[in-house]
Amino acid sequence: MTRHPTDHPQFYLTAPAPCPYLEGLQERKVFTHLVGHGAPALNEVLTQGGFRRSQNIAYRPACENCQACVSVRVRVDDFKWTKSLKRVWKSGADVIGARLPPSPSAEQYDLFRDYLQARHEDGGMTEMSILDYAMMVEDTHVETMVIEYRKRGPDTFMTGAGTGPLLGVALSDQLSDGLSMVYSFYDPAFTETALGTYMILDHIERARKLRLPYIYLGYWVDGSIKMAYKARFRPQEHLGPDGWTTVDAPSGPGAPTKD
Repeated sequence: MTRHPTDHPQFYLTAPAPCPYLEGLQERKVFTHLVGHGAPALNEVLTQGGFRRSQNIAYRPACENCQACVSVRVRVDDFKWTKSLKRVWKSGADVIGARLPPSPSAEQYDLFRDYLQARHEDGGMTEMSILDYAMMVEDTHVETMVIEYRKRGPDTFMTGAGTGPLLGVALSDQLSDGLSMVYSFYDPAFTETALGTYMILDHIERARKLRLPYIYLGYWVDGSIKMAYKARFRPQEHLGPDGWTTVDAPSGPGAPTKD
């Protein structure tokens, strides 16, 4: 059985592979294992240092000739509610998110498949089996959660949960300084509100209630349409050579307009 040290983590470098965000470029990643009793503390330090988590792996880009991937976190207390974001929030007033343990379900997997087929049919995750999905959710040694989004029901005021078909799912880690959104997906056929945007807004409100200063959104890639939506949530901080610095509004494709 392979053992991974927890007090002194070992870091590894992947072989070059096609970049999923910028055509014609190659990507490499540095990664380590998040296992054992030290995993939560290590995950905190690495997330604050620009790493992302996938199951029990923490990774970050290590490309030789490209620094396009920029770690982004939203400043919760200073968050700016633009008119368009207020409209999304209002339109989702009947969508309720219930915090649950990191446990997978067949209903989640069905929604996950529908989402991938509609939004990322050419992505590598389309080959994931239900077992792969289960591992993505429950294979963790850190403090994480699943938030299931459904329509408001008659008992919501007592249970805090919605009812009816599953509309969206967010897999998120809770850190001492914020919430890190690991992965989220939603019903592509639901048109009452922009669910992807709504779930980020919901996390911002959750962090506010928990008095956590940040929402970690992963990487923003200048020039990638796939990542453009992250520019809407501001002010945000970007991680650079001098640490985290405030950026009111990133430029590039999909950058927000004043509304």
